[in-house]
Amino acid sequence: MKSIKIYLATGIFLLSLSSCVAPPRPPRPSHPRGAKPMPPGQAKKVFGTKSARPFAPGQRK
Repeated sequence: MKSIKIYLATGIFLLSLSSCVAPPRPPRPSHPRGAKPMPPGQAKKVFGTKSARPFAPGQRK
């Protein structure tokens, strides 16, 4: 009788853990149609760099 209670408690515990898994998120688009890309100065602020040069289209190599 004692082992049945242990198995039952273990089963309930495992079922409760399986319900905590979050579903995967859908992929986010880079930018919606018709929207302009982020300006270099704003990208610099978002990524925390000191220079906006890597984000400027004319400065890419």
